[in-house]
Amino acid sequence: MEEIPYVQSVSVGIWVKAGSVDETPKNSGISHFIEHMLFKGTENRSAKKIAEDVDKIGGQMNAFTGKEATCYYIKTLASNVDKAADILIDMFMNSKFDEEEMEKEKRVVYEEIKMIEDSPEDDAHDIIGELIFKGNPLARSIIGTPKSLNGITQQDIRRYMAEEYTRDNIVISICGKFSQEKVCELFEYKLIKLNAEKSPKEFETPDFQPNYKVKVKDIEQSHLCLGLKGLALDDDRYYSLALLNNIMGGSMSSRLFQNIREEKGLAYSVYSMASSFSNIGYFNIYAGVSHDKIKDAILGIQEELRMLKMDGITEEELMTAKEQLKGSYIFSLENVNGRMFSIGKNMLLLNKVYTQEEVMESIDEATIDDIRDVSHIITDINQYSGVLISREKVNLKKIVQS
Repeated sequence: MEEIPYVQSVSVGIWVKAGSVDETPKNSGISHFIEHMLFKGTENRSAKKIAEDVDKIGGQMNAFTGKEATCYYIKTLASNVDKAADILIDMFMNSKFDEEEMEKEKRVVYEEIKMIEDSPEDDAHDIIGELIFKGNPLARSIIGTPKSLNGITQQDIRRYMAEEYTRDNIVISICGKFSQEKVCELFEYKLIKLNAEKSPKEFETPDFQPNYKVKVKDIEQSHLCLGLKGLALDDDRYYSLALLNNIMGGSMSSRLFQNIREEKGLAYSVYSMASSFSNIGYFNIYAGVSHDKIKDAILGIQEELRMLKMDGITEEELMTAKEQLKGSYIFSLENVNGRMFSIGKNMLLLNKVYTQEEVMESIDEATIDDIRDVSHIITDINQYSGVLISREKVNLKKIVQS
């Protein structure tokens, strides 16, 4: 809980440590499908009544599913925190999972799958994760496949929730203007019917062998993703890699943007990203280029990685990256939803809430030597997996490793 007494809103979120990593190939996408189904009616409210009740309190309701977690939340006026909590608890504990509604919602998710496939950039990012973590639960698609989705039954949902939606696997995250005592009363004993504990699962370290995939599609632009193993959320080097990512491809002044777009004119969109999970993470470079400029873009990326390995970074680059990272962090917390997401995710996955002062201090303390220490993680082009969605079949592996 984080109280902000000077605002007039509150964000209430129920976080569950369950996502695509907890699924099997057979029920792939069930976490995301359950997220959809919790909006489709309870023993007390129809789907329409849920929406109407949220509107009546001036609220905004949504949910999202990730690799490791699912979150359901409502942002509303501070005076309506009790009503928001009641709606969330009702959805969480009393959803009917009506079979007719399930079939309708499956059709909705089928359309969502098509939407992702129709967005080559999103599709490329999904595929690069599958390639980097191949053979590991982290490789599974969050949304699943039409085949796996089609096989999910009401019984499968209830079994999965009994195993994953357990009391030790849930965090209630609240931020804004509210009374801590009142909020505790709102949730006290409300989740008592859930099973107490989730069975422990051992993390399987991925093999991390470079894998490549080229997907031929009739599109106007080629979409390239190169990615490799990164760092876990709790790694001491987390902020060093975040700063290096900012320097390489996290802003308009970054090396990749300036080289690939501004100097060479090869791409409209080019960037890098460092994503982290509980036990591991990955680093990813993306570029959207003309079909005849794929090799040139890869050569430009290779050039930047070589320069990083040989010359490192400058103090000026580090100082700029620190200010940008601190700015992005603070901006994300300037609304109650952003803060609710931050404290909820940290408590769920790390069992610790980091204060703003701790985060800012961690960013400020990073040195040139720290950046040099993590740069070796990303400089070897031969360690990257690659995906290319393009109009023509291309030997991506040969271009990357040449």
